[in-house]
Amino acid sequence: MWLAIVFFLSALLPLSLSHGQDPFAWLYGRQSQGYSHGSLQASTTGWQCPDECDCPPSFPVAMYCDGRGLTAMPTIPSHVKYLYLQNNAITAVPDSALINATSLVWLMMHHNQLTSEAVDKKAFLKLEGLERLYLQHNNFTSIPPNLPRSLRDLRINHNKIEKVTPADLEGMDNLTILYLHDNAVTDMSTSLKALTSLTLLDISSNKLTKVPEALPEHLHQFYLESNSIDALPEGFLGRFTQLQYIRMAHNQLTDKGIPSNTFNVTGLVELDLSFNQLQRIPTVSTTLQHLYLQANQIKEFTLGSFCSVVDVTNFSKLRTLRLDGNEISRQDVPSESSMCLRLASDIEI
Repeated sequence: MWLAIVFFLSALLPLSLSHGQDPFAWLYGRQSQGYSHGSLQASTTGWQCPDECDCPPSFPVAMYCDGRGLTAMPTIPSHVKYLYLQNNAITAVPDSALINATSLVWLMMHHNQLTSEAVDKKAFLKLEGLERLYLQHNNFTSIPPNLPRSLRDLRINHNKIEKVTPADLEGMDNLTILYLHDNAVTDMSTSLKALTSLTLLDISSNKLTKVPEALPEHLHQFYLESNSIDALPEGFLGRFTQLQYIRMAHNQLTDKGIPSNTFNVTGLVELDLSFNQLQRIPTVSTTLQHLYLQANQIKEFTLGSFCSVVDVTNFSKLRTLRLDGNEISRQDVPSESSMCLRLASDIEI
């Protein structure tokens, strides 16, 4: 019964809007919630749990080996679907480690000591039903080869990855969430082109100097903060019909590097361009609700950036506007802005 409740509640959670708000954070710290370690338990099918893990008889398809100080992979029975190995010191995944674990749906291996060289080429090859793979906070310098094409959620952030090639993500047309933030990526080539189902992409805190090519068209959330991007391509957002959140704070964007009307696209809900080098407020769509421009070099409050026409039916839907840390003051806001920005309850200057 408790499993059904957990799955029901997790299904109601929205996609996280940043890597600081993870809807599956409860998976990371089970050992702090009173679960016992190292018990030997028999399942309802008669198999015995490895000494270093917990196998609840009421949930026989799960095996909890998190936070046990493991340095090597335990033996994994073939019927296990949910395997929790996070918060250990595992250094390698040989080809034989998962050879029997063909039923796996979730594999949690974050916060270990894995390296690219120590994960064998066929280690994940037979996990044809795997949907969620967590590899964040390890020591990868590249994405492991032959990842299952069934993946829906791949998290490999907080590693040391420098390059992502098309072969790394080839065939992953089921992937909807990709966390690659906090790596050292300088080049992504056209590696994202194959991800036709991707809705959340986080590549913030890398070393990118330009926006990746061939972005998936169904993106809903796109995070690019803390890179070294100084310009955007023409028509950057024109083909994204579902994009609502884009964050590009802490880059090197200038007015010259942003083509006119780049952000004047219907559907966008939140736009974060804070901590860049902008001198003007870019033109945005009247449907935008949250605009963050703090810590730029903006010298003028241009009302036309929000409203080209102002009347009873034409006005900005903007609710939050941050302009603090620029070169303007409250006195620079024209009196007629109250008509254009009539819904803006939070304006900081």
